[in-house]
Amino acid sequence: MLAGKRILLIIGGGIAAYKALETIRRLKEQGAAVVPVLTQAAEEFVTPLSVSALAGVAVHRHLFDLTAEAEMGHIELSRAADLVVVAPATADLIAKMAGGLANDLASTLLLATDKRVLIAPAMNVRMWLHPATQRNLATLRADGILTVGPNEGDMACGEFGPGRMAEPAEIVAATAAALGEGPLKGRHVLVTSGPTHEPIDPVRYIANRSSGAQGAAVARALADLGARVTFVTGPAAVPPPAGVAVVQVETAAQMLAAVQAALPADAAVFAAAVADWRVAGASAQKMKKQAGRLPALELAENPDILATVAQMGAGRPRLVVGFAAETENVLAHASAKRAKKGCDWIVANDVSPATGIMGGTENVVTLVTEAGAEDWPRMGKDAVGRKLAQRIAEALA
Repeated sequence: MLAGKRILLIIGGGIAAYKALETIRRLKEQGAAVVPVLTQAAEEFVTPLSVSALAGVAVHRHLFDLTAEAEMGHIELSRAADLVVVAPATADLIAKMAGGLANDLASTLLLATDKRVLIAPAMNVRMWLHPATQRNLATLRADGILTVGPNEGDMACGEFGPGRMAEPAEIVAATAAALGEGPLKGRHVLVTSGPTHEPIDPVRYIANRSSGAQGAAVARALADLGARVTFVTGPAAVPPPAGVAVVQVETAAQMLAAVQAALPADAAVFAAAVADWRVAGASAQKMKKQAGRLPALELAENPDILATVAQMGAGRPRLVVGFAAETENVLAHASAKRAKKGCDWIVANDVSPATGIMGGTENVVTLVTEAGAEDWPRMGKDAVGRKLAQRIAEALA
C-alpha cells in the first residue's frame, strides 16, 4: 500500500512515544521507508537504538550536526520525504508549529518542509481541551495540516478523556489516505453542514442551533480516508476543514441547488440543520416596530433536501446518510424519518438541552440502518466523524 513511499517520522516527547515503535514497524510492513527524527524529550521515553533498529536507518536527533549541515541537511530531510508524520505531536510541538518556531531539529524540519504534514496529537486531557491548544490546532488545520486522533480513553496520568494518541494502525491508515492511497481513493462524497439562515428581512432570520462541528468532522474524516469531498455549508460557527471543496450557502434553497450541482456522488451525508420553514415574502427592508401591533409572518415549507436526493432515482448516490436531531423518542423518530425520507442510514442524536450536545464538543449517536439500530458511546465529534467515515468506506468497498 505504501511501497516506495518515504515517511519522515518526527517523534515528540510524550509517553505515547512508545507507540511510535509499532508505527514504524507497521509502516515498513506496508513498504514505506521511514526516516526517524527524535526530539530531545522523546529520548526520555524511547531510545535512539530501538528506533534505529526498527527503522533500519540512523536516527536524526540534533539540528547542528556539522556533517549534515554542511549540505543543509535539515532542508534535504524536510523535502526528500513524501509525507511528514508527527507522532506523538505534543502540546509543545503543536504550539511551535502554530507559531512558526524553529529552535530544534524537529521544529526546523516542520517549518522548512514543502510536503504535507500529518500530526497525531497526544497529551493530557486538560492540555488537549485548553483554549490555547484548540486555537493552535485550528491554526494548523487552516494551514492544511492533517490530523489523526486523538482518541478518548485512560491516560497514563490516571485521567480519562480525549488526548490519547491514535493507535499505530490508525496512523498508518491516515498516512495512506494523506498520500492518496486511502480506502476512499477515487470516491466522491457530498457532505452538508451547519445551519441555514432564512431571512425575515435584511437583518433578521430564522435558523437552527447548529455550530456545524459534526458536519465538519465528518467531512475531514472522509477526506483523511482519501475521498474527494464536496462540503456544502451554511453559516457555521466552526471553519470548514482543509482539503475539501467548500461551497458556502445561506438558505435551504441555496443548499439544495448546491447539492444538486455537486452530484453525482458515491455517497452523500446530510449533517446540516436545515430550517424547516422560511418566511414567505421576506421584507426587502428592515421591518419597524409599530406600537400595539405585531408583525404577521407567513411561513412556507422549505425544500426537503434529504428526501429529494434519497428519492431521486437515476443518479442517486449509492449511500445516502441523514442526521436526526431529536429531543424525545430519539430512536422511534429516527426510524420513522429513515423510512419517510428513503435514505439508507440515519445518524440520530438527542439534542435536548440537558445533553450539552448541540454546540458542544461531544456527541452520542445511534446509527439506524436497515439491519437495525447501533448505539455508539459518548465520544468527541471528531471521533464520531472518523467512525462514520470508516463505516462509509466499508459500505462503498
